[in-house]
Amino acid sequence: MPQSPLLIGCASGFSGDRTDGAAAVVRTLAAQGGGTLIFETLAERTLALAQLARNDDPNRGYEPLLDELVGPVLGDCLRHGINIVSNFGAANPPAAARRIAELAREQGLPVPRIAVVYGDALNGAEHRDLLAHRLGAALDGLDIVSATAYLGATEIAEALAAGAQIVVAGRVADPSLTLGPALAHFGWDPADWPRLGRATMAGHMLECGLQVTGGYFCVPGLKEVPDVHAAGFPIAEIQSDGEFVIGKADGTGGAVDARTVKEQLLYEVHDPARYLTPDVVADLSQARVVELGGNRVAVHGITGHTRPDELKVNVCYRGGWLAEAEISYAGVQAEARARLAADIVQKRLGSDYKLRADLIGAISILGDDAGEMRRALPDRHARDVRLRLATENADRAQAERVLREVTALYTCGPAGGGGVRTALRPRLNMMSCTIPREAVKSGWNFLEEIAP
Repeated sequence: MPQSPLLIGCASGFSGDRTDGAAAVVRTLAAQGGGTLIFETLAERTLALAQLARNDDPNRGYEPLLDELVGPVLGDCLRHGINIVSNFGAANPPAAARRIAELAREQGLPVPRIAVVYGDALNGAEHRDLLAHRLGAALDGLDIVSATAYLGATEIAEALAAGAQIVVAGRVADPSLTLGPALAHFGWDPADWPRLGRATMAGHMLECGLQVTGGYFCVPGLKEVPDVHAAGFPIAEIQSDGEFVIGKADGTGGAVDARTVKEQLLYEVHDPARYLTPDVVADLSQARVVELGGNRVAVHGITGHTRPDELKVNVCYRGGWLAEAEISYAGVQAEARARLAADIVQKRLGSDYKLRADLIGAISILGDDAGEMRRALPDRHARDVRLRLATENADRAQAERVLREVTALYTCGPAGGGGVRTALRPRLNMMSCTIPREAVKSGWNFLEEIAP
């Protein structure tokens, strides 16, 4: 197996991220002999939304911006031997794979070998009993939209080792998008926990895109980042022992230094000694960060332990309706008028009506769903306040009442309210559990082996 370093670049950190970052990553990878390009596009509820889209149209349900993400760089990736690995298949990986094949044909390119990972969706009747065993009465009466297990890197690695140029998955753990190519490239034993732990954390560094290259890190006057408007997406250089260096695409703005790396290293990590993934329990409690200069940072001291026996599952279900309405008050007694407006709506709806109130520009960050913080804090005499009122209700008509009441504040007072905006949308709620690994029947197929 090759022992040369593996370069992996990430060009998306979530569904809705910028779509123009991949070109610089691909140019950088190509200049250094190739590598792997990953797109991370899923969040906890993204899959449920994708499942709803697939329910409406069997040809949908994958990342809506797939064309913009893959189309501009597909030819260069194929020409330079850069594999593409992503979870942008969402709720419909086969449809996403077929669309990529169509993009290749439209561009006059040879159709690449595309592998499709399956097994994450647990939406069948047979899965309901399994989930009920773990979640019990909490499932009773719920209108479930999707149930999805977090798969690991195994299927990705197998597909790449078998010659796949592109691997399309649904819900795999974010770091697994990086670990899979590393397993295939280096031929590691899948139970070599220290190496898997290191490569998993390399994936963790990449998975949020510009967070590690200065975007989410930047605070003007405190944590300055050069040319943050043109920050480049990150690239990891992984060694045969799993040690890695984090950098970014050449010729781009942003920054990779000890501070950006440390922030991302600890992002969403509850226990640094036990970062749970489907592939390994990573241990970064002894991690050391070393700046190499030139926007390159080495991370040492990471290891790993035996993977968990169970896989995490997210169950998303319909949660009624979310109604939001906003109105602005400015000038004399602006905050007092906004508070009075909230009280007017609450009294008209009744004390049993669950209503959240935020004073945007005053104390919105301290609000809570019961509105207690809003009422307990004293007036601070803000002169430009936007009142936001929100409720959730299983009954659409009841949710709509909030929108009507806020709109009525135009003339029903208090004085000077304006700029009303209202929105009503269905709400998705979520609960999680774990299930035995062996209960999930995962695998992969080449696209040509999947029935249309």
